[in-house]
Amino acid sequence: MRIGLLTEGGYPYVSGDAALWCERLVRGLEQHEFDVYALGPGPHQEAGGPRAPLPPQVRRVRTAPPWTAEEPTYGRRARRRFAECYEELAGAVCTRAGATGGVPGAKAPEEPGGLADRFGSALYGLAELAREKGGLVGALRSDIAVRALERACRAPRALCAAHEARVSDLLTIAAHLERALRPLSLDWYDDDALGAADLCHATTGGPPALCGLLARHFCGVPLLVTEYAVHLRTHYLTSGPHTAAPAVRAVLAAFHGRLTAEVYRAAELLTAGDAHARRWQERCGADRARIRVVYPGTAAERFAEAGETALRTDPDTLVWAGPVDPGKDLGTLETLLYAFAEVRREEPKTRLRVLGTPAGTEGAAYLGHCRTLAARLFPDAAEGDHPVSFEETGSSEETGVSDAYAAGAVVVLSGGAEGFPAGLVEAMLSGRATVSADVGAVAEVIGGTGLVVPPHDPGALAEACVALLRDPGRRARLGAAARARALELFTAERNTMAFHGIYLEIASRCPVRRAARDEPRPFAAPAESLVPGHLTGPEDRSMPRGVPAWAADSTQPPVEEAR
Repeated sequence: MRIGLLTEGGYPYVSGDAALWCERLVRGLEQHEFDVYALGPGPHQEAGGPRAPLPPQVRRVRTAPPWTAEEPTYGRRARRRFAECYEELAGAVCTRAGATGGVPGAKAPEEPGGLADRFGSALYGLAELAREKGGLVGALRSDIAVRALERACRAPRALCAAHEARVSDLLTIAAHLERALRPLSLDWYDDDALGAADLCHATTGGPPALCGLLARHFCGVPLLVTEYAVHLRTHYLTSGPHTAAPAVRAVLAAFHGRLTAEVYRAAELLTAGDAHARRWQERCGADRARIRVVYPGTAAERFAEAGETALRTDPDTLVWAGPVDPGKDLGTLETLLYAFAEVRREEPKTRLRVLGTPAGTEGAAYLGHCRTLAARLFPDAAEGDHPVSFEETGSSEETGVSDAYAAGAVVVLSGGAEGFPAGLVEAMLSGRATVSADVGAVAEVIGGTGLVVPPHDPGALAEACVALLRDPGRRARLGAAARARALELFTAERNTMAFHGIYLEIASRCPVRRAARDEPRPFAAPAESLVPGHLTGPEDRSMPRGVPAWAADSTQPPVEEAR
């Protein structure tokens, strides 16, 4: 199959967790062909080339063009057409679902289904205009767009917060919508681009999913959307009261909600990284029957040595490993340090190793605060022999995560963002007993092979750690069970094979579109046509040799020919 892989800000140019997952997916599915379409900062990435050699199954890589390119000048008809479509889009976004206009007992003129249809019709109308006349970037920044937004916000049935929108708010909304709708201006939706793919796989929600949505609209290419972090939920979490005015937040939340619902409606299948993400997809309008849970894969070979031997294990050492990011894990290390102070009162020989790389200046400042807190909690510790050690992940072999897991008796995850706990899976692959805070998908991942405590509760965290430190047999049993569970569910190979099955499932129930006879068409020919021995004719490979005349010419009666 030919897969159109839609990425954003990562593979194949930038390293990171998302890029690493894409690379494993592409290299693991060598039986398929991949065309990578990367949405990123600009074409300077494409000029510099990918950051690493690509496997032979990657046929080509395309990057989004610069958005400062010259825009076409629209004529009067094109401007009128844009104004109609954009006003319809703004009206669908700003209108309250079920609004009655203040008339008691009146029937709601705009039901959720009607707003969704209006939004989809306007979105595809803008896309068709961009395809015929050129890019929409200039039009989306124009006074026409701002006036349409103002009318939609001032309408009687508009969102309550939208009524208070000022001119500066309208300009902010228009700028955000222009950035969100930039995929409409791409030239990726022809038969020699995404139209040549058998399947579009958007590796995240947002702009990549919008590209797949347009490929489905113009070329009928089926769409698969993978969300390890649900795009709409991420928007809600990052658009707090301190980020923008209430009118801006209300309108943009409505826009992303409408766009997400349209993507979920059009996608053949959706994949979520865990049950927590799947529930969010359902709340955002996805059909549960079209959602598959595919856990992120982890390279198990990195932790094979730690999982198969316990010779280097220090029975009095606790290990914490992860990114130091106060924006995501505020209070995580503080909770751990307070809990460790209680552990030391029960087990004075216990030590704590903290491994992590600070994320930016805020992470470095938070790590410095935690160092100060550790010094205050243990003022009597001898210099050079402090019970808490802070180490940077990956700075040397001695401070690598896998080595730290191998040397520790218990791995502690005192909190974290409500996403998939990759660090917990690494500890499980290392065969270590774990104590984790119950956030996100932790309970789903651990599955009874470790201890789970309430979040931000130092007392419960300390009690669980002490219980495992005092019971080596229980630690060994939990560690062995955790490693067996991780090898069964959370390896990179399992993730890759799951997507291979999903690709075939989608292809098996979607019609074949390509008409070129020199290209393979999966599921388009009967199995017997592939059997050697000249069982098929040279002209028509789908019909067996020696076809009766009545089968080739329907005008002859079959009964007489049979006689």
